Amino acid sequence: MTTFVERIEQSNDNPRDMRNQEVVHPGPDPQVGNLATPINASALTRRYINSLPAYRAGISAQRRGLEVGLAHGYWLVGPFAYLNPLRHTEVTDLIGLLSASGLIVISTLMLLLYAASNPPRPVATITVPNPPEALTSPRGWTDYARGFLIGGLIGAGVAYLLITNLGSFKAIFNL
Repeated sequence: MTTFVERIEQSNDNPRDMRNQEVVHPGPDPQVGNLATPINASALTRRYINSLPAYRAGISAQRRGLEVGLAHGYWLVGPFAYLNPLRHTEVTDLIGLLSASGLIVISTLMLLLYAASNPPRPVATITVPNPPEALTSPRGWTDYARGFLIGGLIGAGVAYLLITNLGSFKAIFNL
């Protein structure tokens, strides 16, 4: 006959036990340090993370870089345009475009340096069980950086055009 304490200790190791639903459990290999929590092991989180361009299956490294660069180039122009020291002048939008473009170029150089360092293969985790094969070699990272530069500059250009023509859009849509 088992005691009450022994039964509790036996249930502590069972993740399907109702009393352990809010406990953090180790993943397939507890030595990796990636613990399964209710956040990172949920189906919603895994679906969201695996739909991002960095982890989406079946796309090339250059397309990954292009999508990430478009997003970053687009959202960088606004803060640079409206929070720079010349924000109350006529050149504020141009300063935003040039600053965002400069940061995109610097980020691309950092990606190229990372590619030259012979980066390690991506590690499979609970959230991303199948990391992309496109980023397993320096060549893949170089393609990613090339796409990031092109996408970032295009995204910054689109944001600049939208900001400079904001009055026209207001007139068209009667805002």
